[in-house]
Amino acid sequence: MHRNKELYSFLVGAAAQLTDDWYTTLNKSGKAGVYSSSDPKVIKKLKQQNNEFHLHFFQVFDTGEREFFKRLDDWIEDIGKDEQHLNTPIYFILREFFRTQDQYLDYIDRFVEMHGDQYPQEEINSWYRIVVKVFSEVMERFTEANHRYANKIMKAQQATIDELSTPIISLKDNMALLPLIGNIDTTRGMTLLENTLQKCVEKNVTRLFIDLSGVHSIDGASALQLSHLIESLHLIGIETTLSGLRPEIAMTAVKLQLPFDKVTIKSTLAQAISTMK
Repeated sequence: MHRNKELYSFLVGAAAQLTDDWYTTLNKSGKAGVYSSSDPKVIKKLKQQNNEFHLHFFQVFDTGEREFFKRLDDWIEDIGKDEQHLNTPIYFILREFFRTQDQYLDYIDRFVEMHGDQYPQEEINSWYRIVVKVFSEVMERFTEANHRYANKIMKAQQATIDELSTPIISLKDNMALLPLIGNIDTTRGMTLLENTLQKCVEKNVTRLFIDLSGVHSIDGASALQLSHLIESLHLIGIETTLSGLRPEIAMTAVKLQLPFDKVTIKSTLAQAISTMK
């Protein structure tokens, strides 16, 4: 009942003006995000994205709802993974969806005024309802896409952090160094165990120097995982040398009665490296 080619043509004809009005009244005072950008290229792209949304959305008055969403989903995916929008607080983006919704309702009012009593109130109400309904669906789909791509980026960043947190440095004769820096909590301890074993196998390491002089603290669970790492390295034929144990870390190891009998321990990294043969 909501489909109406005359309303569709009217709204499509107003698409460019809608974009101009939207950007003119846009709150650009935010300190971050696409809406506060002064870069001409970003602004041009933002206006283009807004105009494309109008042209996609107005097709709801000309095609079936299912076919309409097939076409709009590509736009939602593009905006959901757009770098500028990913760097924009989600509540800013939702605010602009609601502002655009208000624009559409206002333009429907104008269309109704232009045509007097030509259309029954029931049909006019169906236009309002479909706008509100579709906007709710669009915002839900956009939020899901935005969340999905943000998580993808976060996982990639975490993978990079994990990679940097276990830097296996190759030395001579299948020897390698693992210098650890910062605090080691349970999560990092698990990553340390998994990544170190994998990298040592990949690099064909037969002797690994683990330097803890840059580690300020280590919890009980992580100390236990360090012990498991040494045990695992021993099982696959890798000799391990520990250096730089701080007194508090050594006390944690003693308190937990960790078996460090399968590892050589040196006071400093220099002393450990000097044992290289």
